[in-house]
Amino acid sequence: MLIPPLAAMTPEASLPLLSGAACLVMGLAVAVLAWWVARVLSTEDLQQGAEWRYDVSRVSELRRLDGLYRVFQPVIQMFAGVNRALFRESLPEVYRQIQAAGLPRFWLAEEYLARIELIALLTTPLYVYVCFRWFGGAGLLLVLAAVPLTAWLLRRRLAARAATRLSQVKRRMPFLLDLLTLLMEAGSTFLGALKQACDEFQGHPVAEEFGRVLADMNMGKTRAEAFQAMRERLADDEITSIIGSILQGEKLGTPLAGIFRTQADVLRIKRSQRAEAVAGEAGVKMLLPGVLVMLATVLIIVGPFLLNYLYFGLSL
Repeated sequence: MLIPPLAAMTPEASLPLLSGAACLVMGLAVAVLAWWVARVLSTEDLQQGAEWRYDVSRVSELRRLDGLYRVFQPVIQMFAGVNRALFRESLPEVYRQIQAAGLPRFWLAEEYLARIELIALLTTPLYVYVCFRWFGGAGLLLVLAAVPLTAWLLRRRLAARAATRLSQVKRRMPFLLDLLTLLMEAGSTFLGALKQACDEFQGHPVAEEFGRVLADMNMGKTRAEAFQAMRERLADDEITSIIGSILQGEKLGTPLAGIFRTQADVLRIKRSQRAEAVAGEAGVKMLLPGVLVMLATVLIIVGPFLLNYLYFGLSL
């Protein structure tokens, strides 16, 4: 029996055929998606060629550490190429913040920005649902504003995380320098004292940073190169001053124990100065709330008399 063409069929007769085609397409899409996800999750490492083996090792580590990168690696790398062209001037600062925030050192700045942009795009369906449900057609403008705002907030979160971790490093560094001084004056070598100090402060950001210095020296870098890498990684004025003193003492042959003791005292003095500056700023910051509280108190006291005068005093 001949099957009539779709155009000649009635809507009731063509509905099962269209439903079957839609189900077939949906099933193929789900099957392809499941195959792609299974293939991505089952691949441990990429094939390494002699020319690109170092970058491939970095990518393999990122795939192991970050599930989002593992699943959406092609998309992130495509966005990274765009970021490399659009944000060329700001990429060094982003990379410094990635290092200062304690994120895995395998991230490139453009790839981390691509990860942020991907997260913002993945939240788009949620914004579409909420905005169109609450605001109707006007929700489109809110969606268009919410997606870049999400990316901007995630970017600011990276900067805040780097600043918070840097503050933690500076607060704990005097104690680590004191411990290094005691250990070296007791006869320990610098590497041994640094390893023991990192074990003592294990889990704290200051131990992670000095642990990277120790790892760099164990991999063959000189002491000056390891501390120089730490200075570039954190890029803070106080830490730069401390590391500069250490490097200068290294050149002049000054004992490191004395340098560490001096720099620990300097850090304590600067911490006291910061506390005094914050205490001095507190009075200025409390001025406006104090004025508002005073005005509210005056209105509470004077208000009943003023209302009484306005409503009853004029009629007398």
